Amino acid sequence: MRLRAERIGALNLFCTESRKISGPDLLVAQALADVATIGILHKRVLVHGAMVNAQLQAALNTRIIIEQAKGVLAERGGLNMDQAFTELRTQARNTGQHLSDTARAIIEAASEISSTANDSFP
Repeated sequence: MRLRAERIGALNLFCTESRKISGPDLLVAQALADVATIGILHKRVLVHGAMVNAQLQAALNTRIIIEQAKGVLAERGGLNMDQAFTELRTQARNTGQHLSDTARAIIEAASEISSTANDSFP
């Protein structure tokens, strides 16, 4: 089983008696190999597409968290968005964390402060 010059597998044919494969049987065997090849390649494309989609979704989710953290830092520190990003990046570097982990921590801290402040109002 192959696609152009790339071999992707093999198809074994079994028979109850020892004999040479005839012309029509060989054509059927090749057709089966071609169908199996198409199925394998289609599966590869689907798996790769799903993996790329998951990576893109994770990147988008991370970007959203970073933007939220920038907003928190900008609002709390009276910073513009570029300054807030610089502050976020500095905090991440100083703590040895990923940017997204630092952003999550900032958002969680801001949520805790907000919920504590809301609890104190009647």
